[in-house]
Amino acid sequence: MIRAGVAIVDITPPPGLAMSGFAARTLPARGAHDALTARAVVVGDTAVVVADVIGIDAATSARIRQRCVLPAENVVVAALHNHGGPVSMGGRLSIAADPAYLERLEDGCIAAIDKAATARRPATITVGQGSDPGIARNRRHPGGPVDTSLPHLRIRAADGSMIAVVTAYACHPVVLAADNLLWTADYPHFVRQALEEAHPGAVALFMTGCVGDANTGHSAHASISLAENPDRSFAAAERIGRKIAEAALAAVEQPVSNAVSARNDTVSLTFERRETEPPETLEKRWRDEALNAEPARKSLLGYWADWARDIAPTQPEPLAARVTVLDWGGVPIVALPGEIFAETALSIRAALGLDKPAFVIGFADDNPGYIPPAGEFRFGGYEVDEAHRYYGLAATFAPGSAETLAACAIRLANETSSGSGAA
Repeated sequence: MIRAGVAIVDITPPPGLAMSGFAARTLPARGAHDALTARAVVVGDTAVVVADVIGIDAATSARIRQRCVLPAENVVVAALHNHGGPVSMGGRLSIAADPAYLERLEDGCIAAIDKAATARRPATITVGQGSDPGIARNRRHPGGPVDTSLPHLRIRAADGSMIAVVTAYACHPVVLAADNLLWTADYPHFVRQALEEAHPGAVALFMTGCVGDANTGHSAHASISLAENPDRSFAAAERIGRKIAEAALAAVEQPVSNAVSARNDTVSLTFERRETEPPETLEKRWRDEALNAEPARKSLLGYWADWARDIAPTQPEPLAARVTVLDWGGVPIVALPGEIFAETALSIRAALGLDKPAFVIGFADDNPGYIPPAGEFRFGGYEVDEAHRYYGLAATFAPGSAETLAACAIRLANETSSGSGAA
């Protein structure tokens, strides 16, 4: 029988810290709508921990894996990628992080893993596939691809009581917009709340899928605004979260095996500049434009101008990107770094078998920014041409990077499913 445990650690920051996720938002948090958490599920000697922050960088993720009680190669450290959380990565996303909070975040993730490991007990796992909740939209191409998968894992103790429910969905946790000044896990908070209401005493873990080009329907540029929008409210987030939870809860259960394993590898991703003008030309243009820009645009242009001055002149080194595939009783958890597009997730699902419930998630073990499929570069847009500036990268990831990640994930999944090694 599998042994499994779960734990939650509160990582809610105090009011007054800077918020991350919108270049347009300059004011600090004034309070909390819901508690931010680090949630860990341990199955055998493997674990996934998800923290309610926009990203956890590779160095922090590595320390968490090394410091926790489980083997480092068996642990996935993922971020929820909510845009209502604190600055959680040093040197990224254009706002200085609070060192004390970064320490608390790291310690909180370790504590969640260790507590979940201590709480392990004999358990059974079932898996199912929820129906498409119809929430996610491709924000770059009307009617474009989205990953509609809704895998749902139920972990029960030997007495039948529910220990944990685990689900994932690929829709940007960005229902709340730049006008929000309250800490929040966004719509995933309401997914977890509804799942836990359905299973009293259980802990719900939500993993964010490959959402680089998916949200509830607005463009990325629509977030360069401080205006209120009824479609981007807590009421909307609750409606969306509960609809996703309802679809997940209806998933038909299938038993899984007792085999648990983990495999990972690192690939090297290179960069390619999109800007053709010298950095000094760009800086001057953006600073001149900012003089008469409205506040939200002015804030964005300030970040861009600082990027042109400080980061654009540097030569980016290739990035070592970690890919992990956990296997929980035949259920793959494919963990990729950064903001991955639906096309990449769907290519992985096609290789695994489209009828197979599988978790394919982003923001795992690093969040260096958007990693677009090769076919998206001709369309340009925020995710291809601009986002790297806000992320603090000198250039965009080169075409082929997403395909390299997918190929690695597929290879690891095939190796894992062949039964090579148990954790």
